[in-house]
This record gives sequence, structure tokens and C-alpha cells, in this order.
Amino acid sequence: MTQQQHLLQAPIGPTLAKLALPNIIAMFISMTTSMAEAWYVGQLGVVALAGLALGFPMYMLSMMLSAGSIGGAIAGVVARYQGAGDQKGAEAVALHAIVLGLVLAVLFSALFLLGGPVIYTFLGGKDEVLDAALSYSNLLFAGIVCMWLFNSMGSIIRGTGNMNVSAFWMVIASAIQVLAGGVLVLGLGPFPQMGIAGAALAVILGTGVGTIGQFVYLLRGRGGVTLHLRGISLQWHYFKAILRVGLIASIASMGTIATTIVVTAFAARISTAALAGYGIGSRLEFLLIPLVFGIGIACITMIGVHFGAGEIERGHRIGWTGAVASAVITGAIGLFFAAFPGLWSDLFSDDETVREACRAYLRIVGPTYAFFGLGLCLYFSSQGAGHILWPAIGTITRLATVLGAGLILYSLGNVTMENLYTLVAIGIVIYGTFIAGSVKLGAWRQG
Repeated sequence: MTQQQHLLQAPIGPTLAKLALPNIIAMFISMTTSMAEAWYVGQLGVVALAGLALGFPMYMLSMMLSAGSIGGAIAGVVARYQGAGDQKGAEAVALHAIVLGLVLAVLFSALFLLGGPVIYTFLGGKDEVLDAALSYSNLLFAGIVCMWLFNSMGSIIRGTGNMNVSAFWMVIASAIQVLAGGVLVLGLGPFPQMGIAGAALAVILGTGVGTIGQFVYLLRGRGGVTLHLRGISLQWHYFKAILRVGLIASIASMGTIATTIVVTAFAARISTAALAGYGIGSRLEFLLIPLVFGIGIACITMIGVHFGAGEIERGHRIGWTGAVASAVITGAIGLFFAAFPGLWSDLFSDDETVREACRAYLRIVGPTYAFFGLGLCLYFSSQGAGHILWPAIGTITRLATVLGAGLILYSLGNVTMENLYTLVAIGIVIYGTFIAGSVKLGAWRQG
């Protein structure tokens, strides 16, 4: 029995759990990587934390697009080709996915290397905070090709159902990032202190090693899809198969990041401490993304195989199973840190004003994280189904709510931390409810 036949016949719950578990473990380790990075930078002071608060959303945008949006589309297309029994098509998609990753990496580098000063100034960065943000961003985006190739190749592997392999290389990349980050940010042993830029270099080193490992694995063809560098001509319809879902999914990812950027810009205008505190608090929300991704990528593969084989109803059941599990996990995390916010805020800063801003965020926003997990998992599942429009609209609706209400408060001179965080919470509830409602009403049955 092939891997695809097994996915079509095995019980949904146990199979989804088996596929998701390696990803969840790898993503949990990835979460500790981000926490370690924030802790290292926190030792440098409030200015460095504020600079990271400006630069980190751009890192997450790159991660969400390369792994979640375009990456999820790659995994979904590979899975649907294999579900339909078209092995040659799946292998052609693999080559096209890597070429696409290279092109998009170059575009991202150009955007942030050339436009970084304008972007971070617009977000409220100035003086030392702007300098810190640019030192992080410039180095990160000089080597962002490593992240794009790492996630493109990992998505190909996950699309075949070989979660253990992609999870292994995620763990290796994360371990390198944690170790290198501590050494480079703080300057340990013979290595000079690079400050916040060291965190960016650690990302490049970790994903660079992971890229090499996955590249060798795909060339050897051990996981069901062989990467052929010769004998396959580039054809538009393979790029189109990825971009048809990936571009719309990218709108959703950019909407998520844009919401964070909007709140960051408002927080920067309250105070530096408010900006740093929000950056720490919202990092917990960002850490939920890799966690839900662990479940969501399993849903992408299983749903993609089922939709490729015409098993639409069973595909829906898989999506809802993953979504409920995600809501329970993220909801529990949110409620825990809403009840005990100091356990998170005190990890990253000794400044009491920064800590209080972070605690306020968690108390207000934490209880809504179940809606975030629900909507995000269904967003990933929609990539497997090949119908991503309504989840993207849900993300934009969240952004419009936060931006519109925030501008009204700003015009009235009433932008406080409490009001700002309440808007974030309302936006999350709208996001989860909208996406779940659209799937329930037939978003995956269109055309």
C-alpha cells in the first residue's frame, strides 16, 4: 500500500495525529528558538527590544509566506498530484517550487534592503530604535534566500507525507539558530558581540544548513518525489498551480502581518516601553503560528490527497478535526498566560513599564487565542483543498477592523494600550468566526 492509499483509508484522528506529531515537536522547538532570540536581545536593553519589535514582523512575514502561504500551496499541489496518481507531475512541481522560491527570495531581499529605512521609519522607528531595526533587517534580508529555499524544500517533502524528514531538518535548523544566536548576539568566547544583528545571522546559518540537508534528500529521491535538475522543462501551468493558491494565501499572510504592523505603529506612538511590551506580548501569538502549522500542514497533505482522489466529504472531516484540535490547544495556552501573564513578560525584560505593557496585552488578548487557532488551521486546510479565497477575506476583514477602529481612536486622541489591545482581541474573534463560517457554508465546494 502506498503512502497516498494509506492516507485515503486510515482512520482520520490517529492518522492526522501521527502526521502532525513530528511537526508539532519540531515547531515547539522552533518556538523555543524565538523565545531564546527575544531573551538574548532583551539582555541588550529596551532600545534593542524595540528595534526587534519593528524588525520581527518582517521576519515572520518571510516565514509565513515561504512556509505557510507559498509553502502550503506547494505541499497541497504535490499532495493533489500524488493523490491523482500523477508522479511525474508531482516531481515537476518540485523543481518549479524551488525556482519560484529563488525568485521570491530575490524580490524580498531587494524590497527590504532598498526600502528598509522608509518602511521602519513609517512604522515609528527613529534614532537608536531605527538603527537597531535596520541592523537586524539588513543582515536578515541579505541572506533570506536560505529561508525561502529551506521552506520550499520542506514543503515538497511534507506534501509527500514524509513529515519526519522535514521535522528533523527543522529541529537541526532551530538548534543551530539557538546556539549561534546566543554566541553572536551576546558575544561569547572568541566571537565579538554583534548585538541584534547576530540574531539575523543565526537565522541564515540555521536555515542554510537545513537547506543543504533537504536538497540532498530530494536529489536521492528517498521520499517518493525525486528532484530532477535536468530533463524537466519549466512550464507556466506548474507555476500557476502553485500561485493560484499561494498568491491568495499570501494575501492572508500579509493581512496577518499588516495587522501586527498597524498595532506596532500605534504602540510606537504611545511610548518606547509600550512598543517593546507589545513586541514581547504579541510574540506569543506569533509562536502559536508554528504550533498550529504543525497540525495544519498535516491537514494540507491529507486533504490534498483526498481532494485529488475526489474524496471531498472525508476531506472536510479532516479539516474540522484539525481545526478543533488547534482551537483547544491555542485556547488553553491563551487562557493560561492570561491568568499568569508575568510568567511570560518577566522572561524578557527587567523594565517594569515594559512588563506591564506585556501583561496587559496577555490579559486582554490571551482569552481569544482559541479563535486564532480555529481560523488559522482552517486557513492551512483550505490550501490542501485548493480553495483559499474566503480565509483570505477573513484575514483582511480582521485587518480592516483593527485599522479602521484604530484610526478613529487616534483621531479622537484616545489610543491607549488597553483600547489598542481590545481591538486586537476583537479582530481575532472576527477572524476565527469568519473563516469557520465560510468553510461551514461551502467555501471548499466552489468550482
